[in-house]
Amino acid sequence: MANNSSSSGGRQSGQRTYEKVIIVQVLVVLFLSINAMLIATFFTKDVFYTSMRYILFAHTLLADCVTLCLSNLLLILNFLARPLPLWPCVGIYVLASVCNFLTPFTLTAMTLERYVAICMPLRHAELCTARGALPALLAIHALSLLPCTVTLLLYFVTADWDPRPRICQVEMFIVRRWQGHLRSAMSQSFFLLMFVVIVFSYVHIARAARAASGDDGHMSRKGLMTVLLHGFQLLLCLVQLFAPIVEIAVLQINVMLYINLRYFNYIMFILAPRCLSPLIYGLRDEKFFHALKYYVLCGHSKNKL
Repeated sequence: MANNSSSSGGRQSGQRTYEKVIIVQVLVVLFLSINAMLIATFFTKDVFYTSMRYILFAHTLLADCVTLCLSNLLLILNFLARPLPLWPCVGIYVLASVCNFLTPFTLTAMTLERYVAICMPLRHAELCTARGALPALLAIHALSLLPCTVTLLLYFVTADWDPRPRICQVEMFIVRRWQGHLRSAMSQSFFLLMFVVIVFSYVHIARAARAASGDDGHMSRKGLMTVLLHGFQLLLCLVQLFAPIVEIAVLQINVMLYINLRYFNYIMFILAPRCLSPLIYGLRDEKFFHALKYYVLCGHSKNKL
């Protein structure tokens, strides 16, 4: 009787896990489809790929797509309990770590672009050019590459690394507690810097909004709302840093609660931030919205490209 009850409980647990994975697949396909549609729209007009603002937006969409694909791949591999050799896991970790930082860094650059456009309008055409987007993107990628580079260097220097296949997750590269603390300190320093930039931009745009009137006032208020939304998205990314700390504490209490909490954190702090960019720029930006509408309706929109 006890064996039947245990077997039934195991089947129910496996069924619930399977259903959760299916829900994630639906969300990932939905978000990837939206992002793909927005990226296709980006290439429909010269004004988009010759403007720093839209170039940064497209860069965020691409980074989000890679993050969604890699995180979903790891979820499926963990669900199937499929181990990977060391070097493919290193490659996945590097890509996932870099893209994880690309989104908040690009959001910060987009916030600065709005600050220049509203608070320094006479210099906007000079500072925020399509040519200037390249060094900005190179700097963003260099900063995003730093945390995983330090983590891997410390791993290969301090650990007796084993090339045998294992379940791929970031914890396998952190063999000592101080390495985890260092990784967290780097991440928190980056996000503190980004938070300061967003608050600085918000304060100055708010002052410009109060002082402006007419069309300038409308543009300033719209820019203010954009910065607020960027701040909210950055907050979700920041919470993601502290989620593992809470998960480890919960693991000591209840394994099932830990599994449910980790699933919730994945939905809220990895998937959710990746769907906010389309809402912020894809729908709120008038030019992009009309181009998207025209593209989706196959040219039947009243607004011509």
